[in-house]
Amino acid sequence: MAGLHVSGTNIVEGNGNSFVMRGVSYPYAWHKNQNQSLADIKKLGTNTVRVVLDSSIGAGEVSDVISTCKQNRLICVLENHDTTGYGDSGSAITLDQAADYWVGLKNVLAGQESYVVINIGNEPYGNNSASAWTDATSGAIKKLRDAGLKHLIMVDGPGWGQDWSGVMRNTASSVFASDPQRNTVFSVHMYGVYGTASKITDYYDAFQSAGLPLVVGEFGWKHTDGDVDEDAIINEARSRGIGYLGWSWSGNSGGVEYLDMATNFNPDQLTSWGQRLFNGANGIRATSKEATVFGGRVAVE
Repeated sequence: MAGLHVSGTNIVEGNGNSFVMRGVSYPYAWHKNQNQSLADIKKLGTNTVRVVLDSSIGAGEVSDVISTCKQNRLICVLENHDTTGYGDSGSAITLDQAADYWVGLKNVLAGQESYVVINIGNEPYGNNSASAWTDATSGAIKKLRDAGLKHLIMVDGPGWGQDWSGVMRNTASSVFASDPQRNTVFSVHMYGVYGTASKITDYYDAFQSAGLPLVVGEFGWKHTDGDVDEDAIINEARSRGIGYLGWSWSGNSGGVEYLDMATNFNPDQLTSWGQRLFNGANGIRATSKEATVFGGRVAVE
């Protein structure tokens, strides 16, 4: 299969080389003037950046984002943030509406299968309607495939991404089977629900036992809903070959500024969270390997 794709529990490149995501989320939709961020993120060792988009961002901008990622030798996970907390948040859009957004971008996404992952919708269900996640996710995947999009698709779990009720864990096999290309990776967001190593390893175990690919698409070092065992997330991901993407580079507000990795987007002013993720044991610098489509360098310049 051309481009990034699933092989068992792994993500592999078109040439068959395994690719393990090591990266961060970058809040493009809210901080479009931070043009240096992707270069700064790359210099710290990342091989992947998850780019926050919303439905107002058109094809020209998305094309520019993809180009900037490629210039900086970063795999680009594009996500639509407008689905966040659907069912709990009145302003959130459905996964079906998010799928329409991606279909509308087909002309700039086509041909980028080696460089771009489509994360259909961020945290697409809150806590109240998580059971609807399975059918809605399968339907959104089908809409993308029917439109001819052949990319690796990433799907976030319900329960504000944390899948605390186990809906994604329990139905992932059927969602995976609903993708005619069998090219979907599952993304769990780990915050206060994952405060103990056993919670983390149990979740990892479930997907590995099922033979399904999993990434930690967001996580922090603490959150409003409780402490997070970030060391277990990172260390167990390393030992199992699971990708992780920390939240987030900079620009957080509304009381969660503690999730910034860099103060005011300055890579020379890493926070304690940034130091842990980039420079700590089993962190990004120690374990990240560039995609072979860009040359596959281990060392960071």
